Amino acid sequence: MATERSAQVTWTGDLMSGSGEIHEAPSGAFGPLLVTWASRAEPDHGGKTSPEELIAAAHASCFAMALSHGLAQGGHTPESLETSATVTFVPGEGITKAALTVVGRVPGLDEAAFVEAADAAKDGCPVSSAMKGNVELTLDARLQH
Repeated sequence: MATERSAQVTWTGDLMSGSGEIHEAPSGAFGPLLVTWASRAEPDHGGKTSPEELIAAAHASCFAMALSHGLAQGGHTPESLETSATVTFVPGEGITKAALTVVGRVPGLDEAAFVEAADAAKDGCPVSSAMKGNVELTLDARLQH
């Protein structure tokens, strides 16, 4: 069964000095969130978000879900997966890279098997699939002992 998720944004002004508000998500999980060009292209976010930060959150959560599922199907339910994603935005070029990092605690699994499962999750996660061929995807996966 297909699902749809939505979000609404109101933007005022031009790109460089304008601002936007991502309204509360219909789920109620987040919002409102402020967004500006500066929060997208400059190091200091000033308490505002960016499309890339939201993509990073989506990518990290999607990957963690895919990895936990793959591990559990293989008989190794993880105790924990600490996952982060960093999305690189280059003005004038767009999103150029998405880097995933995961540290897992998975009883009974060795490092090589964990890395193999993480690599499969990176390739199979729907957010990775949406970026594949357009963005460099990298992964750093290791077990916590």
